[in-house]
Amino acid sequence: MKHGRKIVKLQRKQDHRDALLMNLACSLIEHRQIRTTLAKAKALRPYAEKLVTLGKRGTLHARRTALSTLRHKDVVKVLFEEIAVASKDRVGGYTRITKLGQRRSDSAPMACIEWVDAFVPKTVEAPATAPEAEAADAPAAEAPKKKAAAKKAPAKKAAKKKAAAAE
Repeated sequence: MKHGRKIVKLQRKQDHRDALLMNLACSLIEHRQIRTTLAKAKALRPYAEKLVTLGKRGTLHARRTALSTLRHKDVVKVLFEEIAVASKDRVGGYTRITKLGQRRSDSAPMACIEWVDAFVPKTVEAPATAPEAEAADAPAAEAPKKKAAAKKAPAKKAAKKKAAAAE
Protein backbone atom coordinates (compact mmCIF):
# COMPACT_ATOMS: atom_id res chain seq x y z
CA MET A 1 0.00 0.00 0.00
CA LYS A 2 1.08 3.54 -0.66
CA HIS A 3 -0.31 5.31 2.39
CA GLY A 4 1.66 8.33 3.60
CA ARG A 5 4.15 8.33 0.73
CA LYS A 6 3.69 11.71 -0.89
CA ILE A 7 7.29 12.54 -1.76
CA VAL A 8 8.14 11.99 -5.40
CA LYS A 9 11.70 10.66 -5.35
CA LEU A 10 12.55 11.19 -9.04
CA GLN A 11 15.09 8.33 -8.82
CA ARG A 12 17.53 10.53 -6.87
CA LYS A 13 19.02 10.59 -3.39
CA GLN A 14 17.60 13.17 -1.01
CA ASP A 15 20.44 15.69 -1.34
CA HIS A 16 20.33 15.56 -5.13
CA ARG A 17 16.53 15.84 -5.12
CA ASP A 18 16.63 18.84 -2.76
CA ALA A 19 19.19 20.59 -4.97
CA LEU A 20 17.15 19.83 -8.09
CA LEU A 21 13.93 21.21 -6.61
CA MET A 22 15.75 24.29 -5.29
CA ASN A 23 17.18 25.02 -8.74
CA LEU A 24 13.84 24.43 -10.45
CA ALA A 25 12.09 26.74 -7.96
CA CYS A 26 14.71 29.46 -8.45
CA SER A 27 14.31 29.20 -12.22
CA LEU A 28 10.52 29.32 -11.90
CA ILE A 29 10.67 32.44 -9.75
CA GLU A 30 13.22 34.13 -12.00
CA HIS A 31 11.72 33.27 -15.40
CA ARG A 32 8.03 33.05 -14.38
CA GLN A 33 7.65 29.79 -16.34
CA ILE A 34 9.89 26.83 -17.10
CA ARG A 35 9.75 23.86 -19.41
CA THR A 36 10.67 20.55 -17.76
CA THR A 37 9.53 16.94 -17.56
CA LEU A 38 6.07 16.25 -16.24
CA ALA A 39 7.37 14.31 -13.22
CA LYS A 40 9.67 17.17 -12.19
CA ALA A 41 6.86 19.71 -12.67
CA LYS A 42 4.53 17.67 -10.47
CA ALA A 43 7.25 17.39 -7.82
CA LEU A 44 7.98 21.13 -8.02
CA ARG A 45 4.37 22.25 -7.58
CA PRO A 46 3.99 21.67 -3.79
CA TYR A 47 7.54 22.94 -3.21
CA ALA A 48 6.86 26.21 -5.03
CA GLU A 49 3.43 26.70 -3.49
CA LYS A 50 4.85 26.39 0.03
CA LEU A 51 7.38 29.09 -0.86
CA VAL A 52 4.58 31.41 -2.01
CA THR A 53 2.78 30.77 1.28
CA LEU A 54 5.96 31.86 3.08
CA GLY A 55 6.08 34.95 0.87
CA LYS A 56 2.50 35.84 1.70
CA ARG A 57 3.34 35.83 5.42
CA GLY A 58 5.98 38.44 4.77
CA THR A 59 7.66 38.16 8.18
CA LEU A 60 11.39 38.17 8.75
CA HIS A 61 11.22 34.55 9.90
CA ALA A 62 9.41 33.55 6.70
CA ARG A 63 12.00 35.39 4.61
CA ARG A 64 14.86 33.64 6.40
CA THR A 65 13.14 30.28 6.00
CA ALA A 66 12.75 30.88 2.26
CA LEU A 67 16.37 31.99 2.05
CA SER A 68 17.54 28.79 3.75
CA THR A 69 15.51 26.81 1.22
CA LEU A 70 16.39 28.73 -1.98
CA ARG A 71 19.87 30.09 -1.06
CA HIS A 72 19.63 33.09 -3.44
CA LYS A 73 18.86 36.51 -1.98
CA ASP A 74 17.72 38.08 -5.24
CA VAL A 75 15.29 35.22 -5.93
CA VAL A 76 13.83 35.48 -2.42
CA LYS A 77 13.40 39.22 -2.94
CA VAL A 78 11.43 38.62 -6.17
CA LEU A 79 9.36 35.95 -4.43
CA PHE A 80 8.37 38.22 -1.56
CA GLU A 81 7.97 41.49 -3.47
CA GLU A 82 6.35 40.37 -6.73
CA ILE A 83 4.97 36.84 -6.72
CA ALA A 84 3.55 36.77 -3.18
CA VAL A 85 2.02 40.23 -3.58
CA ALA A 86 0.27 39.21 -6.81
CA SER A 87 -1.06 36.04 -5.16
CA LYS A 88 -2.29 37.65 -1.94
CA ASP A 89 -6.00 37.11 -2.74
CA ARG A 90 -5.54 33.49 -3.84
CA VAL A 91 -5.94 30.76 -1.21
CA GLY A 92 -3.89 28.13 -3.04
CA GLY A 93 -3.14 26.80 -6.49
CA TYR A 94 -0.48 29.35 -7.36
CA THR A 95 1.01 27.29 -10.20
CA ARG A 96 -0.34 25.84 -13.43
CA ILE A 97 1.06 22.78 -15.22
CA THR A 98 0.42 22.49 -18.94
CA LYS A 99 1.35 19.28 -20.74
CA LEU A 100 3.41 19.83 -23.89
CA GLY A 101 3.71 16.34 -25.36
CA GLN A 102 6.78 14.17 -25.62
CA ARG A 103 10.40 15.18 -25.90
CA ARG A 104 11.85 14.20 -29.24
CA SER A 105 15.07 12.57 -28.03
CA ASP A 106 13.79 10.16 -25.37
CA SER A 107 9.98 10.55 -25.53
CA ALA A 108 9.79 11.86 -21.97
CA PRO A 109 6.51 13.66 -21.26
CA MET A 110 7.22 17.40 -21.10
CA ALA A 111 5.30 20.12 -19.26
CA CYS A 112 5.35 23.85 -18.71
CA ILE A 113 4.91 25.05 -15.13
CA GLU A 114 4.05 28.71 -14.59
CA TRP A 115 2.50 31.10 -12.09
CA VAL A 116 -1.27 31.44 -12.40
CA ASP A 117 -1.53 35.13 -11.51
CA ALA A 118 -0.88 37.68 -14.26
CA PHE A 119 2.84 37.27 -14.78
CA VAL A 120 3.99 37.84 -18.31
CA PRO A 121 7.14 35.82 -18.93
CA LYS A 122 10.22 37.81 -19.87
CA THR A 123 10.57 35.75 -23.05
CA VAL A 124 7.16 36.90 -24.29
CA GLU A 125 7.99 40.61 -23.93
CA ALA A 126 11.13 40.42 -26.10
CA PRO A 127 9.49 39.46 -29.44
CA ALA A 128 7.04 42.38 -29.17
CA THR A 129 9.91 44.87 -29.37
CA ALA A 130 12.12 42.72 -31.61
CA PRO A 131 10.82 44.01 -35.01
CA GLU A 132 11.67 47.58 -34.03
CA ALA A 133 15.14 46.52 -32.91
CA GLU A 134 15.67 44.47 -36.07
CA ALA A 135 14.69 47.42 -38.28
CA ALA A 136 17.17 49.67 -36.49
CA ASP A 137 19.96 47.07 -36.60
CA ALA A 138 19.41 45.99 -40.21
CA PRO A 139 21.70 48.59 -41.87
CA ALA A 140 24.36 48.01 -39.23
CA ALA A 141 24.19 44.25 -39.76
CA GLU A 142 24.60 44.57 -43.55
CA ALA A 143 27.69 46.81 -43.31
CA PRO A 144 30.03 44.19 -41.78
CA LYS A 145 28.97 41.68 -44.43
CA LYS A 146 29.97 44.10 -47.19
CA LYS A 147 33.31 44.79 -45.52
CA ALA A 148 33.98 41.07 -45.14
CA ALA A 149 33.10 40.48 -48.80
CA ALA A 150 35.41 43.34 -49.82
CA LYS A 151 38.27 41.80 -47.83
CA LYS A 152 37.75 38.38 -49.43
CA ALA A 153 37.82 39.72 -52.99
CA PRO A 154 41.48 40.91 -52.95
CA ALA A 155 42.53 37.66 -51.34
CA LYS A 156 40.89 35.67 -54.15
CA LYS A 157 42.52 37.83 -56.80
CA ALA A 158 45.92 37.37 -55.18
CA ALA A 159 45.39 33.59 -55.09
CA LYS A 160 44.49 33.58 -58.83
CA LYS A 161 47.62 35.61 -59.65
CA LYS A 162 49.81 33.16 -57.71
CA ALA A 163 48.21 30.22 -59.47
CA ALA A 164 48.74 31.87 -62.86
CA ALA A 165 52.39 32.69 -62.01
CA ALA A 166 53.02 29.11 -60.90
CA GLU A 167 51.84 27.78 -64.27
